[in-house]
Amino acid sequence: MEKSTFHLYPLGDAAIVVQFGDRIDRDIHRKIKTFVHYLEKAPIKALVEYVPAFTTVTIYYDPLQLQFSPYDQIKDELTRILLALDVEEEAPSRTVQIPVCYEGEFSPDLAEVAGHNGLSQQEVIDLHTSGEYLVYMLGFAPGFPYLGGLSERLATPRKASPRSAIPAGSVGIAGNQTGVYPFESPGGWQIIGRTPLALFQPHEDTPTLLQAGDIIQFTAISKKEYDEWSVSI
Repeated sequence: MEKSTFHLYPLGDAAIVVQFGDRIDRDIHRKIKTFVHYLEKAPIKALVEYVPAFTTVTIYYDPLQLQFSPYDQIKDELTRILLALDVEEEAPSRTVQIPVCYEGEFSPDLAEVAGHNGLSQQEVIDLHTSGEYLVYMLGFAPGFPYLGGLSERLATPRKASPRSAIPAGSVGIAGNQTGVYPFESPGGWQIIGRTPLALFQPHEDTPTLLQAGDIIQFTAISKKEYDEWSVSI
């Protein structure tokens, strides 16, 4: 990786940020994914955790495990790793199928999204389920995926007045992004469906169903299938 393609700077006295750009972009995401994949296979000394985002990866470390100038040691080690990375060889992606019921009470804003874009409600469903969505990052709430790849024909502004409670599993649209609420919380996204899958299970070893770098495909299911799925899990 060329040195001009990344920048490192401190975040407090126990973290360092690696910035790969200033825009939401698949090429930038590929660099982040490759870097994170390396850290998974070969963690650096004193690493506590790393947090990938749209354009950055924040590395948290334990300065007490380093003898002198902890920040400089971490910065030098990360620079060495980054310069040696082959970003053309992309880390493998996982594809996750998410069933969604777009019917009745599960889709209170489906008509609004359709009307805003001059589409029928079925056309909204067809467009939403025909795409492949990249998980750029998790944020806002534990397990909440920020997805890229929404059709421009579905882009819809957030609601003028956010709801105080959106049910877990709700699938929404806000601007040019789509996402899934992992548990009940306030929010202003346009809700077009709901999945029976649990995106956040805090008692599991891996509490979040999705990870940055995953590819998501939504599939439409009926209310009957939703109820059967909910009972089975």
